[in-house]
Amino acid sequence: MALYAIEGGNRLIGSVPVNGAKNSALPIITAAALASEGVSVLQNIPSYTDILDLIEILRALGAKAEFTGPHTLEVDASGLTGFVAPYDRAARLRGSTYIVGLLLARLGKAEVAVPGGCDIGARPVDFHLRGFQALGARAWVEHGAILAEAPGGLVGSRFYVDRKSFGTTCNMMIAASISNGTTVLEDAAQEPEIVDLANFLNAMGARVRGAGTDVIRIEGAQRLHSAAHEVIPDRLEAGTFLLAGAATGGRVSVGPIIPEHLRTLIVKLGEAGARVEVEEDSITVDAPDRLKAIDVQTQPHPGFPTDLQPQLVAALCQADGVSVVEETIFDNRFGYANELVRLGAQIKIERNTALVRGTSVLTGAPVVARDIRGGAALVIAGLSAQGRTEIDGVRHVARGYEHLAEKLTAIGAEIRVVGE
Repeated sequence: MALYAIEGGNRLIGSVPVNGAKNSALPIITAAALASEGVSVLQNIPSYTDILDLIEILRALGAKAEFTGPHTLEVDASGLTGFVAPYDRAARLRGSTYIVGLLLARLGKAEVAVPGGCDIGARPVDFHLRGFQALGARAWVEHGAILAEAPGGLVGSRFYVDRKSFGTTCNMMIAASISNGTTVLEDAAQEPEIVDLANFLNAMGARVRGAGTDVIRIEGAQRLHSAAHEVIPDRLEAGTFLLAGAATGGRVSVGPIIPEHLRTLIVKLGEAGARVEVEEDSITVDAPDRLKAIDVQTQPHPGFPTDLQPQLVAALCQADGVSVVEETIFDNRFGYANELVRLGAQIKIERNTALVRGTSVLTGAPVVARDIRGGAALVIAGLSAQGRTEIDGVRHVARGYEHLAEKLTAIGAEIRVVGE
């Protein structure tokens, strides 16, 4: 069992390199297996544990996927013949739902464990099931697995994406790329990673239009070919380091990054009293000793991202005043708050809203990370606390961050991984 050991109280100063976006890499790696011939070369792929699990699933299904450089992945799916994903790996990977869309498009049938991932509230697979059914497939859940079949192939259709679901939008784009007819996604997710996936699919010969808006059209093709692509930078990783800098009263730069992808965070950091400098491919936060309380509401993109909400709350725990943070995406996103309270944070949860009263000081204590972003929030709080904080659950954080301790150490943190 591994844990983070943090000696808090240091001001973070320096520059942090940003990896490729996990939320782009997962659907893009899956989409690469739509090609029945050739080798796709994917660059800027992070080696998070979720990515490694996905690669192992593809290999078990007959595809070849190998890192040929630190962040370069080559995918050859010409040998993809299996339609039953390894249960244990698929069950712990939220992105395994993309495998269902892939297998339906390529093979006309799929059996994939109902996915796990982070415990942050309901993320029902019925959104995906209804999407597959709209494309003419039979899809259901049985004995803990998603089963689907479309022996005659998928057929284009019009589909309304409930709650602007990011995962469902990705899955429908993947599945509908090899189909008969045109699929129209209404109220589609608009995240930058959706645009990144569309760009890759189009490079493979797909015809996807409207990505980045709430209406996406996919003209189905009979087959797709391999392609090369570089994944966009991870705005969530970049945002996490900016918030770590803000929480410690430091000066932290992140890059390469596309600043427009973090526009709402930049605005909120400014409201909290930090000075934010934006360059063409980098962002720098220069924070005061204490931030000011702010009000935030998470929203689908281009609103404030739910995946930065826990880290923001951690940074506001020592801000002057009372911050109001409303979560509108997930129904259990504040599960980490009780762990922050162990460090001395004053947080009151009322339904989907956190009232965060800034305290003069946080103090180190043993805490437990139970999901990726909640774990990152505990790291930020530990960095700004006085004394030693031990965070159990490193495995959860490693699903979304690569070499987190090393990157933080390079900018002045005292953090190390203890144990395996």
